[in-house]
Amino acid sequence: MRALLSVYDKTGLIDLAKGLVSLGWELVSSGGTARALADNDVPVTEVALITGAPEMLDGRVKTLHPAIHGGILADRSKPAHLADLEARGIEPIDLVVCNLYPFRAEPSIEMIDIGGPTMVRAAAKNHDSVGIVVDPADYDSVLDELRTAGEDGLSASTRRRLARCAFAHTAAYDAAIVGWLDETDTSEAATALLPPTVHLALERVQDLRYGENPHQRGARYRAIGETSWWDDVEQHAGLALSYLNLYDADAAWALVHDLGDRPAAVIVKHANPCGVAIADDLATAYEQAFACDERSAFGGIVALNRPIDDATVEAMVHAAQADVVIAPGYEAGVIDRLVAKRKNTRLLQAGAPQASGLQLRQITGGFLVQDAPSFVATRDSWRVVTRTEPTPGQWSDAEMAWRVCGHVKSNAIVMVKDQVAWGIGAGQQNRVESGEIAAKKAAGRAMGGACASDAFYPFRDGLDAAAATGVAVVIQPGGSVRDEEVISAADEHGIAMIFTGERHFLH
Repeated sequence: MRALLSVYDKTGLIDLAKGLVSLGWELVSSGGTARALADNDVPVTEVALITGAPEMLDGRVKTLHPAIHGGILADRSKPAHLADLEARGIEPIDLVVCNLYPFRAEPSIEMIDIGGPTMVRAAAKNHDSVGIVVDPADYDSVLDELRTAGEDGLSASTRRRLARCAFAHTAAYDAAIVGWLDETDTSEAATALLPPTVHLALERVQDLRYGENPHQRGARYRAIGETSWWDDVEQHAGLALSYLNLYDADAAWALVHDLGDRPAAVIVKHANPCGVAIADDLATAYEQAFACDERSAFGGIVALNRPIDDATVEAMVHAAQADVVIAPGYEAGVIDRLVAKRKNTRLLQAGAPQASGLQLRQITGGFLVQDAPSFVATRDSWRVVTRTEPTPGQWSDAEMAWRVCGHVKSNAIVMVKDQVAWGIGAGQQNRVESGEIAAKKAAGRAMGGACASDAFYPFRDGLDAAAATGVAVVIQPGGSVRDEEVISAADEHGIAMIFTGERHFLH
């Protein structure tokens, strides 16, 4: 039996090689892998002795030869293939152990592997006859099976599983190269449009309790070779996480980190915030966020941007049950107190969220792709378009309302007073009804504060409804053909209006 070993990642290589030799296998290798084996007194035959051709082009050509690929690709069930090998003096290769250059870690032309993917794909194609191992994590199980099976070698099911891993390995490798070429293309054509193709290579990293509903399976995947803040999340207590737990917690965590440096609390229900507050201390922020909409807060996601202290726990245990609490940390004794009151609540500890690249959403028969949402326009570019100017306090409320509005499903209206989002209207088919919902929830608590709209007011009726709640400033993108009519309405009511010049729909 003969094995070809050619790996960049040499984790576990020597133990695997010694295990194969102890089973009577002949080892073939080249380059750094052959040197590593020889340095550890593992008998190995250099590829060049088999091909009769030394390495060339700085190692770019080593294994690309019929003496190697004929031995890998020969179908042992076909007499004609075996006759071809015998006629050319080529010995079959029964096992290929190969992993590729670390392109994701060190992207460059020289890190584009050619011989490696070719061997991997050849062995995977011919997995009825050849085993292919690309992951050092499989070394022990492969050795164990070979010890048990003897001359029978790896089972058909194992060779098929390993072949699937191999094709996933090369697919992810090629996807990384395409992504790098896209990222480094500064031509006008490339920067004007999204890439012509998008290549996803994802690995399952977390099984979930269930999907959107209990009868659906659910799991979290990530791009192969990459990590996210979710990978470092620590769950201290509670039930296993479900699909919607992650979806809603992601929304809550993004918003609470988009509110600046002061203590902040966010409560999310069905991916929409139902309570948001900024305060001088975390307990007050939580209490005010909960007071925004106590009924909707039941079973919601609580996100806090400070480690949870005793005062905040005291506020939480006397409020509605949360399905998930996510925070950067928990002070001593806090987890025990929360578990004693809410044993099923999932308590998560996480680092700051990371900005994402392209955003994909599935539709029937395809995907929609866009840049990830972001706030581009800043206060410096906003315009006050009314005779009345906002006060400093109203400016602060307007800025917070605008931020929160960008995280609410459209149509979105948000009413803020003293850094508390007292009224949030989400997801209605027209802006007036979203405003009515926000006003009903605010119940007069936003009087003198700010009202934000994620898109322009197409008619003055939305502005009139906002003014009727007693807010002192309205912030909106502007850009309607009826802007002058809406501005005049604001002047009639004696309220200030700010145009951001930037719409923030979220669906």
